[in-house]
Amino acid sequence: MAAVKTLDFYLPDNLNASHPPEKRGIRRDHVRMMVLDRRSGAVSHDHFFHLNHYLEPGDLVILNNSRTIPAVFQAEWLRGPALIAPKIEVRLARRRHDETWEALIVAAPVKIKDRLTFSTGLSATVVSEKQNSPLRVIQFSKKGPDLFNSIYELGEPVRYEYIRHPWSLDYYQTVFASHPGSVEMPSAGRAFSWELLFKLKQQGIGVDFIQLHTGLSYLLDDQWHQKPEENVEEYHIPEQTMERILKTKAAGKKVIAVGTTVVRTLETAARNGILSGMTNLYVHRDFPLKIADGILTGFHEPRASHLDMLSSFITEPHLLHAYEQAIEAGYLWHEFGDMNLII
Repeated sequence: MAAVKTLDFYLPDNLNASHPPEKRGIRRDHVRMMVLDRRSGAVSHDHFFHLNHYLEPGDLVILNNSRTIPAVFQAEWLRGPALIAPKIEVRLARRRHDETWEALIVAAPVKIKDRLTFSTGLSATVVSEKQNSPLRVIQFSKKGPDLFNSIYELGEPVRYEYIRHPWSLDYYQTVFASHPGSVEMPSAGRAFSWELLFKLKQQGIGVDFIQLHTGLSYLLDDQWHQKPEENVEEYHIPEQTMERILKTKAAGKKVIAVGTTVVRTLETAARNGILSGMTNLYVHRDFPLKIADGILTGFHEPRASHLDMLSSFITEPHLLHAYEQAIEAGYLWHEFGDMNLII
């Protein structure tokens, strides 16, 4: 396969949404929405709470109900009895097992057997390194629900440089989030309100859920740029959800994936026939989509691999032209920004 070139464009700083919509004085489902026609590339402008105008009875909307965890911690760093540093930052990257996680430890290189103390009740030991990666595997002193309880008690949400205020974890959740595990919010679902979900169902538009627990996307150093195929994430599709998806497809109706995480999950299952597991699927312009007929997503930054995925729905010239229009019209980017429906 030929290398896929990611799209590049200039994004003005003032279009990086630094505040949640609620802090800008609007409801979460009243953000703007740019609608793209997959075939013609035609662009129209609307608001997200009119999503039902673009769908038909029998269509099926698939959402990711993974719940965002607070994945950034402060810890003491110890080597044997010696205190190396009283306070370093630790970012969880992805869960391996009940008590082991890959983590980014923002400090001088830690060694295997080094210890991290988060509180009197929670510590972790560095058990292995990842090749060609700054990530380390750490084993916590707790596991399962006890570990998640401590994570929620001690951690803070991942925030990138365009977020200038420490918004609480509540702002990084979708209204339907129920399965803890995402290091970064599956943000395409953030704009949904219960009222909008109810309105879709009233019109005969189906709503169902999968889980994909998102990993840490940025390793704080451009030296460690992750390739899409190196981004391994845990997913699960309930059997009854897949049955409903297949019935929708068989009836000639559309399956709309809410977010790149949902596309990745559905297309992984279509390719390997497995409803639960790990995926490193890279969806790009030459990828033959088998399930997703449309995508609802936010706006992605220049050269992001997510743009490669959007190129599997719509041609790159159409996508670039639409993004130029979005910039000119002042749409807002990132998890607190506006929405883009490609259908």
